[in-house]
Amino acid sequence: MQIPTSPCWKRVAVKIGSNVLTRKDGTLDVTRMSSLVDQVAALRKSGVEVIMISSGAVASGRSELQGSVDIRLDSVGQRQLYSAVGQAKLINRYYELFREHHLAVGQVLTMKENFSTRRHYLNQRQCMEIMLDAGVIPIVNENDTVSVTELMFTDNDELSGLIATMLHVDALVILSNISGLFTGNPADPDSKLIETVMPGDDLSGCVIAGRSGFGRGGMTTKCNIARRVAREGIEVVIACGTESEILTRLCFSPESVGCTRFVPSDNAVPALKRWMAHSSDFAKGVITINSQAAERLTGPDPVSLLPVGVIDVKGNFEKDDLVDVATPDGHVIALGRAACDSRQAIDDMGCHDRRPIIHYDYLYIYEQS
Repeated sequence: MQIPTSPCWKRVAVKIGSNVLTRKDGTLDVTRMSSLVDQVAALRKSGVEVIMISSGAVASGRSELQGSVDIRLDSVGQRQLYSAVGQAKLINRYYELFREHHLAVGQVLTMKENFSTRRHYLNQRQCMEIMLDAGVIPIVNENDTVSVTELMFTDNDELSGLIATMLHVDALVILSNISGLFTGNPADPDSKLIETVMPGDDLSGCVIAGRSGFGRGGMTTKCNIARRVAREGIEVVIACGTESEILTRLCFSPESVGCTRFVPSDNAVPALKRWMAHSSDFAKGVITINSQAAERLTGPDPVSLLPVGVIDVKGNFEKDDLVDVATPDGHVIALGRAACDSRQAIDDMGCHDRRPIIHYDYLYIYEQS
């Protein structure tokens, strides 16, 4: 494969969806998998660090066990069984394919709760940074054998957003079975591809709420994740993973690819707030503030949350736990790391001349719609 020597990115996260890696019958498409490996190897040998977030374990297990398991299982049991068998088969296939290029890979299985504390988050980041420094390609997937509760990733799109921000990549490439966002249903010939999404663009009516094929998510999830990651200063591309040489073209000749690009924000987001941006599920309580405090928090000037603006405290949280910040009507506008426990927050509620309940450095303000 002959490609230019000046890639657009130095570090990229590539999310490969189930609908890219599977055939119509739900089994693993090894030919396409081999093609994607060839492209990742080409990027890696050109100096680009690549982190892969790969679906396909369930499909791989399904193809391995199809017709040989004579037991009735519910959807959770099927997912556990197929992923347990398929994950071993999938990583072994990646291992063999990359070995042909003299490249090593390492498996990273994770769960949503592994991102719930800063310590676990940093441990995962250190692991993958060590792999990248050693020239090893991380292949990340959710551990579906045990992630069967309500605390699961929406799909690997959500996981890819966390990995992208955690490792502060230059770009996140989400490979789907369509070329990106359209002005309507992609099957409608009158719909047009939206090539560029700027921060603050209104995409209402352009996102398809449903899902297709074998993936858990859909374009709505991809769009929400893409906007959040782009807001944190990382370019996001949604492209069709079934197109020929899609990854190398995106990295070396992007003008040749029809896709949707989310332009990153110019405002750099600190590492701690990048973690917080994806941690709303782990909030231990809710601090409700008055309208004046809400206006200050969402204004152009950075401010801390002072007790004088607090009108209600719910939940039993400790110092350094994550808490939601809500307006009087219940709309959550921020997530923060509490500087005190819930009892102290209640005692200080509405008082002047007290320490901030949440310091600005530990406060993530959600994008206001």
